Amino acid sequence: MKLKTSVKAVLALATLMGAAAQAAPQVEVLHYWTSGGEAKSVAELKKIMESKGVAWKDFAVAGGAGENAATALKARVMAGSPPTAAQIKGPSIQEWGQEGVLANIDQAATEGKWESTLPPVVTNVMKYKGHYVAVPVNVHRVNWLWVNPAVLAKAGAKAPTNFAEFFDAADKIKKAGLVALAHGGQPWQDATLFESVVLGTGGADFYKKALVQLDQATLTSPTMIKSFETLARIKTYIDKDAAGRDWNLATAMVINGKAGMQFMGDWAKGEFTAAGKVPGKDFLCVAAPGTDKAYTFNIDSLAMFKVKNPEQQKAQLVLANAVMSPGFQEVFNLNKGSIPVRAGAARDKFDSCAQKSMDDMAATSKAGALLPSMAHGMAINTAKAGAIQDVIARFMNSNMTPQAAAQALAKAAKTS
Repeated sequence: MKLKTSVKAVLALATLMGAAAQAAPQVEVLHYWTSGGEAKSVAELKKIMESKGVAWKDFAVAGGAGENAATALKARVMAGSPPTAAQIKGPSIQEWGQEGVLANIDQAATEGKWESTLPPVVTNVMKYKGHYVAVPVNVHRVNWLWVNPAVLAKAGAKAPTNFAEFFDAADKIKKAGLVALAHGGQPWQDATLFESVVLGTGGADFYKKALVQLDQATLTSPTMIKSFETLARIKTYIDKDAAGRDWNLATAMVINGKAGMQFMGDWAKGEFTAAGKVPGKDFLCVAAPGTDKAYTFNIDSLAMFKVKNPEQQKAQLVLANAVMSPGFQEVFNLNKGSIPVRAGAARDKFDSCAQKSMDDMAATSKAGALLPSMAHGMAINTAKAGAIQDVIARFMNSNMTPQAAAQALAKAAKTS
């Protein structure tokens, strides 16, 4: 009898322990932070969550600007099993909000006093119909040019501030037997390069009319044709093996001195930092040619999806406030190359590139030259952005004329 009782007790305890383990709160986070600097940043968030008693289930999907992750997310939502949170940004947050699948996280925003720590340009993006449904992680500056000063010295060139200087430097690097421009031939990378060229050619107001408002006359204007002419010339400095190359492999070419320059957002700095390189000494961060008075931004964010389990709902709020905590904002952005989204963040641990980004963001915000990145899903809806990227990719991979490209761009902007 005693033995039977003992066995029953052990079985009951095992059942309870199994139930407790099953009920332990967990967050499953779908993201595409998979390169060296990015992966370090995610590891820090995982540590914070686990220190708060919440298990982290990683759902990492590699692929540059997140196209693969977006496909995986659609499949999960359609199957009725969305992740707890997913890396989504810009107009895509509103698109998912319209589907009725995002969770209200106003409670986390109230507890964390987000309204007083975030600029309105950010809070507007994180809300759907007046309610928070996403939490911002950082602010990236997109219009950077990354430069290897040792390559410049070898070629007898200087860091460019405009396109005339850029082409002069590129010619000298090419003559020195090195790749002038490291680039990955993927549509989102082509679009990243293109939007910096448009901004450097036409200025902030032109960029806004063309790539945010999609004004038809602006898209077919002589200035847009000039932008494509500039892009056509830039193409000649990209090596023949660029097709399909991931962005971080292009960054590695600059880090290793195989290439002189790269147009890429400040997530590239995370790669330099992970390689032990020092800004101002081993690499230079300069505004893309002609864009020093403007700032194209990309805000990474985690959107929260509706989950039924009350424990999982609580875990979502824990995740949201962990992301917004000063400690995580600091360590994530130090690793990733971006800057904290919170106002008044401590600057002392951030390098000269990040401090310049903070200063330029503040200055361009006042001057009206703080602009959403078209290439990184901050400016226009997914369908239009995809159609525009297709035109740019076609131009990069064919002999399409600048005039034909401008006409095709205007047509793509009409995509519904």
